[in-house]
Amino acid sequence: MATAVAERSWYVVVPHHARGARAARHQLTTELAGTVPEELLDDVVAVAGELVVNAVRHARPLPGDVIRVDWGVTPDGVVQVRVTDGGGRLHPNPRQAGPQALDGRGLQIVGALADRWGVEHDRRGQSVWAELAEHSHSLA
Repeated sequence: MATAVAERSWYVVVPHHARGARAARHQLTTELAGTVPEELLDDVVAVAGELVVNAVRHARPLPGDVIRVDWGVTPDGVVQVRVTDGGGRLHPNPRQAGPQALDGRGLQIVGALADRWGVEHDRRGQSVWAELAEHSHSLA
């Protein structure tokens, strides 16, 4: 995923269910509050929530009917988020959602908030990751 190694990292395993996104957002907020600026934290929580919701809607769970959410902060303040699931039928790609569509904007939101994001496959399954940095979220 990233070229820099996380100085601090955490993970949580959440249910492959809509409540899994809520649990992941709560744990991220608890662990990162005071570690990263509030504006960056808001964006990280939004991105993680979108990635977990996408995993629930479009991918199979990992063994145990769960999704794994990893995150870390590099020494230079970049927050890395990774959501790992059992993979889906289709490769995650942003969709074009019309103005009246009720869904289909998750990866567009991720792309707008994250500096970089991508998809990887490994022995665990499929991971969608994103990196967010403070500099890109300041109002200066």
